[in-house]
Amino acid sequence: MGAAAGALLLKMVIAAFSGMGAATVCHPLDVIRVQMQTEGSTYSGFTDAFSGIYKQDGLKDGLYAGVSAAYLRQWLYGSCRIGIYAYLLENAQTANVEAGLDKNAISLGSKMLMGLTSGGIGSFVGTPSELALVRMSNDKKNPVDQRRNYTGVGNCISRIANEEGYPALFTGAPATVLRACLLSACAMGITSELKMRLSGSGFFGEGGKMYGGVPLLFAATLVSSFCANTVANPFDVVKSRMQNMVVQKDGSAQYNSMVDCFLQTVQNEGVLKLWSGFVPAFLKLAPYTVISLMLTDKITKIITGKEAL
Repeated sequence: MGAAAGALLLKMVIAAFSGMGAATVCHPLDVIRVQMQTEGSTYSGFTDAFSGIYKQDGLKDGLYAGVSAAYLRQWLYGSCRIGIYAYLLENAQTANVEAGLDKNAISLGSKMLMGLTSGGIGSFVGTPSELALVRMSNDKKNPVDQRRNYTGVGNCISRIANEEGYPALFTGAPATVLRACLLSACAMGITSELKMRLSGSGFFGEGGKMYGGVPLLFAATLVSSFCANTVANPFDVVKSRMQNMVVQKDGSAQYNSMVDCFLQTVQNEGVLKLWSGFVPAFLKLAPYTVISLMLTDKITKIITGKEAL
């Protein structure tokens, strides 16, 4: 039991550091995504949002607003999503070997279920950091008299707890968890499946080892990221809106549930609004997934001698 717990912890720590590396590169795309998805957005597209945010607030306070929340998110959500998945996948492969089967004789459905499980656990644990990320990324877009002016992720989380109550830290949790379950099921499960299948195709060298396996992993994660983003984007829009909404002193708010937010968005702005921010979300998810999974795979290989995915 102790060895299993140690193995799981190691995988989660590797995943967290890998996620921080990816977040450092990809965070500006997260800021653009959030600002395009929330109410009051006047940006005509990705390029307009990028230039507008940079011109108004610069790099540190604009495109990297809320990066401390993004790092915390990797320790709460990213560590679980990738670490638990890698642990479950390794256990399934070990069980196959012990049963005299091919270690990779694991169905796509099983891999997606592992991704769904790890994503669901991680997203629930990481909801407060996700909430802080949305609030801090979007704050500069609000009118000056409506800005919350958080000084950091600790200040943001403590103020939400003190001003709105501890349950408010889990605002948008249903949408957050559903989004993460779908996203992780696709991103993790499809990546593993494609990596296995493409490694024997011959397009990426013998066993997929061409250039250290980087092109293979890039191709697999690019496809899985597109699938994941297509399925999860509507929940991403709902999550961003619920987590950014202002709760009045009497407890009233613009949306009273995930379903209410979904219906209001479609009725007022059309069904395509559910896929607003798709381009920055995909442009962020694809390199984030590539970098985080690649770092996880390579660091795990160095430390344990085994592949993580």
